[in-house]
Amino acid sequence: MAAADDQPRLRRVTGPSATAGGARRFFHLLYLIAVTDFKKVYFNTALGYIWSLLRPLMLFAVLLFVFTQVFRIGSEVNNYPVLLLFNIVFFGFFSESTLASVTSVMNQETVVRKTQFPRLVIPLSMVLTGLFNLGLNMIVVLIFMLAFGVDPMWTWLLFPVLVLAMLVLTVAVAMLLSVYYVRFRDVLIIWTVTTTMLFYASPVLYPIEFMPEKFYDLAFINPLTPIIVQARAWVIDADAAGAVAAAGGWLHLVPALVIYVGVCILAVRVFNREAPRIAEEL
Repeated sequence: MAAADDQPRLRRVTGPSATAGGARRFFHLLYLIAVTDFKKVYFNTALGYIWSLLRPLMLFAVLLFVFTQVFRIGSEVNNYPVLLLFNIVFFGFFSESTLASVTSVMNQETVVRKTQFPRLVIPLSMVLTGLFNLGLNMIVVLIFMLAFGVDPMWTWLLFPVLVLAMLVLTVAVAMLLSVYYVRFRDVLIIWTVTTTMLFYASPVLYPIEFMPEKFYDLAFINPLTPIIVQARAWVIDADAAGAVAAAGGWLHLVPALVIYVGVCILAVRVFNREAPRIAEEL
C-alpha cells in the first residue's frame, strides 16, 4: 500500500495561457511585434511611412467630392471636410486593426507552437500597430483642422477618453476574431463584409441628424455610434449634439453599452478558454 502511495500522481497539464510568461515579457513581446509589423508594412516601398497618411487622405478626397459635389451634404454641415477626414481616420483605426487581427494568430503559427508564448500578444500587437498609425494620422488631421479654421477647444483634452473607449472595443473584437478564425476560416470573409456595413451604418460619412429619426434607436445599438457622435461634439463642432442628446437620453444608450460590455466580457472568456488549444487547432 505504501509503495502505491510513493508512485507519482498524474496531473492535468494545460497548454500555454493567453498571458503566459510574466507581465514584463508580455509587454516586451507586444511592443517588439507591433513595431516589427509597423515597419514591415512599409518595408521596401517608395514612400515608406507616408503611405499610412496617404491611404486615408485618398479615400477622404474621393468621398469629399461625392458628398459635396454630387449629394451636396457638405454644404449643410459645419466643417464637413474636417468631420469627414476625422471620422475616416478614427473609424479606420477600428476597421484596419480588427481586419489585421483576424489572421494574426494563423500568420504567427511558428511562434504560437512555442510552449510559453503568450497568445494574447498576437492580436494586441495588431491593435497597437493600428494605434501607431492612428497617432501619425491624427497629426495630419490636427494640421488640417487648424488650417481649415477649427478653433481649439478645451474638450480636445477629453479626446483620449474616446480613443480609450475605441481601443477597448477594438481589442475585444480583435481577440474574438483571432481565435475564431483558427477554427472557422469564414470569419475573414464575414468580418470584411461586416466592417463595410459598419462603415456606412455608423455616422462616418454623415452627421447623425441626417438619419431619419425612426432609425435612431437602431443606429444607437451600434456601440461605435455614441463614440463617433461624441467625438464630433468634443473635437470638431462644439454646437453639435453629444451622444446623450443625439440619442434622446441616457436610456437610449443602454443597448450600445450592453453590447459594448458584453463583447468585452465574451472576448476575455473565449480567448482565455481557447488560448491553450490554439496550437492543436492550427
